[in-house]
Amino acid sequence: MIILVIGLLLFVGIHLLREFRLRDTAIGRLGNGPYRLVYSLTALTGLGLIIWGKSISPFVMVYQPIYEMRGITHFAMLPAFILVAAGNLPVSHLRRHLAHPMLLGTIVWGASHLWANGDLASIILFGTILSWAIIKFGTLVVAKPMSDNPASVIWDIVAVIVGFCIWALILIYHGQLFGIGLTLG
Repeated sequence: MIILVIGLLLFVGIHLLREFRLRDTAIGRLGNGPYRLVYSLTALTGLGLIIWGKSISPFVMVYQPIYEMRGITHFAMLPAFILVAAGNLPVSHLRRHLAHPMLLGTIVWGASHLWANGDLASIILFGTILSWAIIKFGTLVVAKPMSDNPASVIWDIVAVIVGFCIWALILIYHGQLFGIGLTLG
């Protein structure tokens, strides 16, 4: 489980540089281009270690999720994917009024996965990412208010379509991608 924890520390740590007031110092010392390279490599390394670490972590049950309630997670992921899509598109009404829809989608993702997974590695993974997203959302909402840019309903439609397609693909291929198949029944 140490590899999972190291990956989470790298991934979350690099994503919290602004909150630790280290981002501007790092950019000042490295320059913008090298900073972005180090940031990207650190985040990707962390992500790789998270995936590897989770896949080799022992299964230690901490609590037993309610089997019959697992469908809540499946359906909660639809708005999560729509929010993540909206956060990565030009200004839609979702992005304009929610300020940081990608982080909100990450919060839904983390919380819904904690609901469905009671093993220690899952609690560490989803709990850490959920905590990071809540901290990041809170600090960014204070630092950066909602956008004044004009919103387009077209981007809302695109976010819903993209989010739905990703949700459907993940639902179908979850077993092949993550080792745990899903059923809606």
